[in-house]
Amino acid sequence: DECGALREWQKTAPHATAICSLVSKLVSVDDVVAERPARALEDGEVLLTGRYRFKFLQTPHVPHAWDAGHLFEETRGILLCSDLFHQDGDVEPVTTRDIIGRFRKTLIDYQQGPFANYLPYTTKTEQFLNRLAALRPNVIAPMHGSTYLGDGESAICDLAQVMRELLA
Repeated sequence: DECGALREWQKTAPHATAICSLVSKLVSVDDVVAERPARALEDGEVLLTGRYRFKFLQTPHVPHAWDAGHLFEETRGILLCSDLFHQDGDVEPVTTRDIIGRFRKTLIDYQQGPFANYLPYTTKTEQFLNRLAALRPNVIAPMHGSTYLGDGESAICDLAQVMRELLA
């Protein structure tokens, strides 16, 4: 989470290179958390690993800061989406059920306490969410909460509605 163990990972895998957005590379990864320089991915760039195709999408402030981005594994339709769909509590690792209700509850709880506005809603939020929905993922893998198997396009559209309702 937030690159905290990157140095240790790089020591364990001495030939591995961290990837991130250009902004992340410039403001934190290279000079704060990395053992060696990261590789910045351009918006829309595809990273080939041999077996998988990861497309990088820059999404400033979606979900957090100006360096935000998402990876979409094109081969299997998996969206690695950071704190989008954040769910608190002891949840199952994988679900086919609705994760929007849990996200809504987490967002409402956060808005009533010291974590209010941790997910910004800007004039670009809807545009970035529409771009993610257009990928039509069938797996949504958030950092905090259950991985969702199902109609990712609809789930992202529903998430956009909740964000608009609670944050705009």
